[in-house]
Amino acid sequence: MGWARRQAKARRRIPKDWPLDPRVIANSQERQVWNYLLRTFRGQHVMVKLPITRFTLPRSGENRAHWYQMLSGVYCTFTVCGPDGRVIGCVDVPGPGGISRSNRLLKLSLLSQCGICYRIVRPDELPQAADILEEFLGDELALARVGDGIDAAALAKARQKLRAAVDRQRQQRTGTSTSPPSEFPSQPAASGPFVDSGSTSGPWQQPDSFIAPLDSRLAALA
Repeated sequence: MGWARRQAKARRRIPKDWPLDPRVIANSQERQVWNYLLRTFRGQHVMVKLPITRFTLPRSGENRAHWYQMLSGVYCTFTVCGPDGRVIGCVDVPGPGGISRSNRLLKLSLLSQCGICYRIVRPDELPQAADILEEFLGDELALARVGDGIDAAALAKARQKLRAAVDRQRQQRTGTSTSPPSEFPSQPAASGPFVDSGSTSGPWQQPDSFIAPLDSRLAALA
């Protein structure tokens, strides 16, 4: 028992010398899309690999620990937010293995219900700036043009109508629909080195580049 306690304490001890090296935050393909987004969204902020749990919150009465464990491994490559910190839209850049259908459907469903746009962008197929600006900022631009005499109900109706049009365009482009979680394809839970055995996992879990970096370049310690 004493030996086991000492081993457990040793595992929790902060090491004097960390066996880690710094690395770039985005791989080469992601950096191409990153630069494109910086040029396009000049009045907004482009955040890198922000967990979805950072800008969503369980409703009152929900089991917060459950939802955190379920979504803690889910993030988008880039998150576009306004100066006030409100998220406008999210962009994913597919890796060598692409993005799983379950992961894509989860994000489409969750983000659309939160009023947040979601789009997959490949570095060799960058969309026209006007196209993605209209998709991500369309409702805000529409609200900026309306007069002060329009009541809140009319504004909400206009926002809902525009969002529905954007959703239809996105579905036509991706060939998918924003299915609710109950319609996610049934697949075995993820396993292997990418999954923390102590967390709630599912087929939507994403590979962790900390464990298996893609083409990120390691940098030597100074």
